[in-house]
Amino acid sequence: MDRPKAARLGLNVPQDAFVPDERSIFDWIETIFARGVRRPGYSADRWTENFCLERFRQLGLEQVRLEPVTLPYWEPLESVLIVRADDRELRIPCFALPHSAATDGLDAGLVPWRDETPDAVRGAIALVDVPLMRFPADFPVLLAGAVAGEADANWRRYDPDSTLTGVNQVLPFNSHFMAVMDAPLAAGALGFIGVLNDYPGNSHRYYVPYDGVARAIPGVWINGSDGGRLRQLCDAGHVQCTLVNRAIRHDIISYNVVGELPGADDDRVIVGPHHDGPWSSAVEDASGVALVLAQASYWSRLAPEERPHRLVFLLNAGHMAGGAGVHAFIDRHRTELTGVVLEVHLEHAANEIVERDGVLVASGHPEPRWWFTSRLAPLEAIVRETIVAEQLECSLLLPPDVFGPMPTSDGGPFHLAGVPLVNFLTAPFYLFDAMDTLDKIHRLSLVPLTRAAIRIIASTHGVSAAAMRESAAAPSPR
Repeated sequence: MDRPKAARLGLNVPQDAFVPDERSIFDWIETIFARGVRRPGYSADRWTENFCLERFRQLGLEQVRLEPVTLPYWEPLESVLIVRADDRELRIPCFALPHSAATDGLDAGLVPWRDETPDAVRGAIALVDVPLMRFPADFPVLLAGAVAGEADANWRRYDPDSTLTGVNQVLPFNSHFMAVMDAPLAAGALGFIGVLNDYPGNSHRYYVPYDGVARAIPGVWINGSDGGRLRQLCDAGHVQCTLVNRAIRHDIISYNVVGELPGADDDRVIVGPHHDGPWSSAVEDASGVALVLAQASYWSRLAPEERPHRLVFLLNAGHMAGGAGVHAFIDRHRTELTGVVLEVHLEHAANEIVERDGVLVASGHPEPRWWFTSRLAPLEAIVRETIVAEQLECSLLLPPDVFGPMPTSDGGPFHLAGVPLVNFLTAPFYLFDAMDTLDKIHRLSLVPLTRAAIRIIASTHGVSAAAMRESAAAPSPR
């Protein structure tokens, strides 16, 4: 491939002696997971901030600091759903929609939501089916080709064993998951009951939406089985509900954790993800924190001249509150962003979990890996070469805007700010569920992902922030 000379990237091999081993990386995940639920401002999240801060200091990073982020704290205290029909009373297990309105007891009729008759839920509690999205696991490549104007986008796929062929991926969200309550609210519903139809594992512990926005009505999630029972009761006659939704909600100060290492020049490479999570959340995102600690550990053992640029390690607060931390960092450092060569985000070293005969089991493969990469031909080429070199099967190299204006990652806002990026992400269906436990970590990925990030970062040696952006004129790697 013909690359501009000023932006020639090279494939670098990590120094193996300095790469943390699988046991060390997994130990960090295990340590963070053991602290408990890590929602923004919870004690486990505060502990994780300090753990990362101290780890940065122990590794000898410079300018180690906490940068404040204002965000909404939300803690559910009690969620109860009581249903009465035909002289029977049922208590349905439920979980409150984050930041939905509190109530000590909303009593109203239950009405199934239908798109064609929205006014039917006025003055009632809406029963809304919310199925997760499903699409062929390799569909993002076809979409990437359309977005990038490529007749053949197969170069974007690395799947040597055809593991993704013929497989349907279950995503952790609905097509309008952040706005799931909006239509019933606009139609005059007093409350919301979301039914997780065909949800693997039949769970109701689903931390969505996570934009941190207060909703004007109370809402809860229930599982698909209970949703089916309630629909049958509604079809048979009048159903009355009592919905209790007690919670604490107020603004707090959380913190981005930042540490730096000097490099060959003062242009920057930023390496992150977020430190909070919806539950104890091994994959989302204790795994990402551990992958960043692995980068900090590796690069701290090299001399400054062996680091391509100044390295900024960033662990954001408040991803589960609308990405508050990354937005705060960008706002605070906006004048410095033109000097950022690359922003690398590492999120979710995930096992693929499938449902077989009603039981959730590991498929033996990693969850499909998405590599959101800025449309800069030399950068796309190095990411592709890196994926192959580290044999990271089930990988798809995607444009940042393949699913919308920015990647569906915590680092996505950097794309909107004009910063070149490589954001690694997987999207298993359990990402926002309490079932995200240590067994969901794809341990065999931990070292190859670490090595891959090292290669990508090292490849920027001698490439300035300006030269990286100029490489947009180069032809795509085919």
